[in-house]
Amino acid sequence: MDFTLSEEQQALVNVTRQFAQRELADYADKIEKTGLPAPGILLQRYAEMGFLGVNLPAHYGGGGMSHLDAVLVLEELAKVSVAAAFPVFESCFGPALAIAHYGPEQMRSSVLPDVCSGNMIVAVSMSEPQAGTALTDLKTELVPNGKSFVLRGTKRWCSGAGHADAYVVYCRMSDAPGAKGIGAVLVHDGVEGFTFGAPEEHMGFRGIPSADMYFDDVNVIADQIIVPAGGFKQLMEAFDLERCGNTTMSLACAQSAFDYVLAYVQERQQFGKELVEFQAVQLSLAEMKMKLDAARLLLYRAVVNAEKGMPSVADSSIAKCFANEITRDVTGKAMQLMGGYGYSKAYPIEQKMRDAWGWGIAGGAIDVQKTNIASALVGRRFNQRAK
Repeated sequence: MDFTLSEEQQALVNVTRQFAQRELADYADKIEKTGLPAPGILLQRYAEMGFLGVNLPAHYGGGGMSHLDAVLVLEELAKVSVAAAFPVFESCFGPALAIAHYGPEQMRSSVLPDVCSGNMIVAVSMSEPQAGTALTDLKTELVPNGKSFVLRGTKRWCSGAGHADAYVVYCRMSDAPGAKGIGAVLVHDGVEGFTFGAPEEHMGFRGIPSADMYFDDVNVIADQIIVPAGGFKQLMEAFDLERCGNTTMSLACAQSAFDYVLAYVQERQQFGKELVEFQAVQLSLAEMKMKLDAARLLLYRAVVNAEKGMPSVADSSIAKCFANEITRDVTGKAMQLMGGYGYSKAYPIEQKMRDAWGWGIAGGAIDVQKTNIASALVGRRFNQRAK
């Protein structure tokens, strides 16, 4: 068991880090100030660098590399800005992977090359006003209409809503109860009957748009079906990989906050000496470092065990849950070590702390991951509906 990166992987990290530090700072600043998402010109730069679809098959325009390689790229970009890195997250860990693994060949060959070339952003649309954690309660339905179908319903908490070019929409495709009736379709932006609510404003995640989505008898043809009714298990297997992307974003928030404050405590002086000379500061730094290393090892385990397939729900939930918790703690400690400077918008820590809290809600809340872990331990699902 080797815990070191290969020469090729270390070179990939170095190239990505240099790119991120050289080219992302201005984009990150503009995104945070305006709330607007990453511009198309940045997507084109990502495509030129080979960052989009790192782990998608090469014959669709992807990098043909491993999930771990995708993690390495995403972390370096997200250290500068999770919003600027979000298109890479979507291409490597989001709905593009569901299409790559489960979509029909015609869909894969038409959508994935556009994703990898930066010409298309695909977002996932799962949650509804009354179906968030209880996702199998979703009501959005796909109803037969002659030779095609119509899609009806409302979606909520879709990251990328109003900005993406297409959406993987979870919907009910049959009368079968619960998960048995759920599948997913691909819906392109701009089709008749598909509209959005007002853009939402969140505590963090500036530059990652979100809005309600309305499907009022949207026409859908059979070729747009990614998985049919009964394919919910496959969709959630793909979502296990998305949890690893979430884990990476959490880790990037925490690691970048740590890197910043580590330099700060060696420069800032109080009582005639550097802050790092105080034992309380040393203990905080050590605790932060231990948590970061543990989170990274859990993430690497999840994606390496998956190879190019999908990670287990246990590995992905453990990695996500731990990273979500430690990033809140690490960014909080970083703010405390910086005092008033940490709380000021003139410095990056307050933004990283706001973003850190979002990842423990997005992609399945922390406590939900813990029930997933417990289910894996005993080998059965728990009925949360039982009174």
